[in-house]
Amino acid sequence: MDFLTARWEHLVLANYAMLPAVLAPYLPRGAELDLRGGEAFASLVAFHFLDTRVLGVPWPGFRDFTEVNLRFYVRAAGDRGVVFVSELVPQAFVAAMARLTYNEPYRAVPMGARLERAGGAVRVAHWLRFPFGTQHIEVEAEDAPFVPDADSEAQWFKEHQWGFGTDHFGRAIRYEVRHPRWRVLPVRSQRIEFDFGKVYGEPFAFMSTTAPRSVFLAEGSAVAVRVAGGI
Repeated sequence: MDFLTARWEHLVLANYAMLPAVLAPYLPRGAELDLRGGEAFASLVAFHFLDTRVLGVPWPGFRDFTEVNLRFYVRAAGDRGVVFVSELVPQAFVAAMARLTYNEPYRAVPMGARLERAGGAVRVAHWLRFPFGTQHIEVEAEDAPFVPDADSEAQWFKEHQWGFGTDHFGRAIRYEVRHPRWRVLPVRSQRIEFDFGKVYGEPFAFMSTTAPRSVFLAEGSAVAVRVAGGI
């Protein structure tokens, strides 16, 4: 049975080359880094989480929100997937339930988002408020979505059926995320003003002064998530 269903829409993916040593402490047992062109990558992802239902039940006041996460790419038991360094949401209840139920690294942070369509463009903006300052993620793209090639960079970053993590007892777990293949919109410009060191820890500080290797805006779709056991 699906644990969670929702719509994930207008996903911004800003992708950074990473030193494997930075990501190694977050690897679940049995997983290894998934490399592209011999390099490891992490992505700052911001998106709209809509019509959320847990075990088929919509929770009033917790159905629609935004999420910003930092994830990286792994392989385990022959499958490609992602591991999360941190997942930020605006509601403390959502963060607490995710930590309690599946030990997912959620935190609650005051945040908001805006979506605009005008003049053939789509503009997505996210902001997160911390004591040390407001962080910004903004993208403008052409309103002309298309399905990227199967071997494209966009496809490699955006399409992952599996997520991997570690439960409260230190055991590696996996979950399945099902959705149709997402279209992407051609990105015209981006603004990422984000203090990675203060948000995620000093090992990630270099990302603040490093340009992302690529930035994509994925259209998104309905998704279904279910826990699928261990690795």
